[in-house]
Amino acid sequence: MLMLVLALTLISGIYKLNFSKDESVFTGAKGPKDATYRINGQTVTLKNGIAEVEVAPGGTVKIVTRYFGNEVKHDFDGDGRKDAAFLLTQETGGSGTFFYVVAALNTANGYVGSEGLFLGDRIAPQTTERGKGNIVLVNYAERKPGESFAVRPSVGKSIWLILDPKTMQFAEVAQNFEGEADPARMTLGMKTWNWVSTTYSNDRVIKPRDSQKFALTFKDGKTFSATTDCNGVGGEYAVTGDKISFNKMMSTLMYCDGSQEADFSKSLGEAVRYHFTPRGELIFGLKYESGVMVFR
Repeated sequence: MLMLVLALTLISGIYKLNFSKDESVFTGAKGPKDATYRINGQTVTLKNGIAEVEVAPGGTVKIVTRYFGNEVKHDFDGDGRKDAAFLLTQETGGSGTFFYVVAALNTANGYVGSEGLFLGDRIAPQTTERGKGNIVLVNYAERKPGESFAVRPSVGKSIWLILDPKTMQFAEVAQNFEGEADPARMTLGMKTWNWVSTTYSNDRVIKPRDSQKFALTFKDGKTFSATTDCNGVGGEYAVTGDKISFNKMMSTLMYCDGSQEADFSKSLGEAVRYHFTPRGELIFGLKYESGVMVFR
């Protein structure tokens, strides 16, 4: 039996936003290509469909966000005005081109942008269509698991989305969804987390040979411990909103040939943000938007 499950799908983080608190930022745009959106926890204001932000002040590397297109029109909030949903791309200085679905509500005070929902890196968008009610169907092609980014995407995928005009977040309408979880109820200390992968924006993907050996546990709100395929690791962590940092990391000193411990510890030390997914995953965003680390 077909089961529809609405699950908030945020690859970039859980954001508790109230867009009405700062209307000077989130309202007043003359059109979708000039509105302000939230991508990976950062506000991005387009101007004629593009935004460029320096990664570091005075540096040459920029995060470039662009209007891609595949736009559909629909009155998502029921106010009688036509709103828009479409795709954005973002380049962060590496070789990746990251695709997001966003929406722009046409309000009495101008266009208001939504959270961006991450689709994938260097995918091949095909069409974006209206479904029943407020549902938007996005069709695109991605690569087979393990395929190089040099290979043209060949696996068709469709994702059904619905926008909540109050939170300005998209939710996925999944079919026969298994392993669903409620991100709003998930906590760091709820379980022991096993490392699944680290994916960097330069195409490098690291997966543990044995995920069960890499286990991360949060204790008493300020310390953590981890097992690896060689040593034990421990230290302190701090959380402010969706931001996280790992500090005073120490490990035992046994040498193990071929160990992936260094990759694990390096990624953990670069974590700056976190969020949970409806699939029961814990996602760490790495500094400088350089990648993501996934636990389950």
